Amino acid sequence: MSLFNAMNVSASGMTAQQLRTDIISQNIANVNTTRGADGKPYVRKTVVFAEKDTRSFSGVLQNVLASSNGVKVTKIVEDTQTPMRKVYDPAHPDADQDGYVSYPNVDTVTEMTNLIDSSRAYEANITCFNGAKAMESKALEIGK
Repeated sequence: MSLFNAMNVSASGMTAQQLRTDIISQNIANVNTTRGADGKPYVRKTVVFAEKDTRSFSGVLQNVLASSNGVKVTKIVEDTQTPMRKVYDPAHPDADQDGYVSYPNVDTVTEMTNLIDSSRAYEANITCFNGAKAMESKALEIGK
């Protein structure tokens, strides 16, 4: 096992949470975007995480000391399950023939909750990173 493995795992978690925060910020910024480049309302995006370099079961058996390699973002997906928000506004340029405007499926409260969650996960990774750094520093002092 690498001496800096714990730091690498925490660093990958911080990078993944930073991207998640960016996507959440993009969702909040586009909460009222009724027409994008494709002419349709903005669709909420979410981030999908996976373990970095997942090993097969036989690979884990061959290398007992193998440990987690951290987390990575596998893809950014659009939330097609949540319906668009319909608001009656016949004067709006994007209103349909019935006078309804389709607003993005972004809920600000949900996004703010996800932002707090992402922020806390980032802070937890910082705490782990600093703990590993302190332990490795003390281990080096023992060798003096």
